[in-house]
Amino acid sequence: MSAALRLGILLVVLGCLYLFLAQPYWFPAGVSSQSALIDHQFKIAFWVLGAMFVAAHLVLAYVLSKKTRSNGKASGGSWRLEVTWTLAITAVFFWLHISGDRLWSSTMISEPAGQIPLEVTGAQFQWYFRYPGPDGVFGRIDAQKFAKADEGNPLGIDPADPAGRDDFVSTVMVLPVGHVVQLHLRAQDVIHSLFIPAMRFKQDTVPGMEIHSHFTPTQTGVYEIACAELCGIGHYRMRATVRVVTEQEFEKWLKAHAKTSGE
Repeated sequence: MSAALRLGILLVVLGCLYLFLAQPYWFPAGVSSQSALIDHQFKIAFWVLGAMFVAAHLVLAYVLSKKTRSNGKASGGSWRLEVTWTLAITAVFFWLHISGDRLWSSTMISEPAGQIPLEVTGAQFQWYFRYPGPDGVFGRIDAQKFAKADEGNPLGIDPADPAGRDDFVSTVMVLPVGHVVQLHLRAQDVIHSLFIPAMRFKQDTVPGMEIHSHFTPTQTGVYEIACAELCGIGHYRMRATVRVVTEQEFEKWLKAHAKTSGE
């Protein structure tokens, strides 16, 4: 029985190694300035934790083998091994936590200059992207009072607020390549999660909160947006796209929407 168990453990280890090493690419090509840092952090965590997984199972197989050679007699164990293993796991955990926290802070707390403001609102079951218009200022929102999607005001922009008269809302996120995008993340009803795999960006949007973050797209193209939080029976519909275009194309797009809005 012990031999079969040891063989099973070794087969599990070999199977996991094959699955992970045979498919080394986890993400689509990164197209934001933070992609390389996040991928580097992921690879470190992957290899460190993978090595610990293999080591733990090999030690387990060794202990079972040693017990078998001792005619199945239980031993008192080794407190030195247990303490060493526990301290090693604790050190790795805190190291990953601290390094990950620094990376997270670089995308959430710092505020680079020359940003393009963009408000992202998650609502059942649609993403809305609001641009502030020529004045660069977002208008006031009162979703309970003014939100009427069938009348062209899905977010509830207050029509009495002058700052909101040139705001416009899109269901496609359009961004200029090479520019810092400052995101203002909101939710209208339940918790959603803005997930842009190619940008290595994922952040919850929470009702009653405005969460700030930023990223810089580095390559033109069309990329997928998904909701990474189960938000209701229509969760599967919470999909959108990011169109990263040149600066000239972005300015042309902004002017076209300003004319459409009557500005």
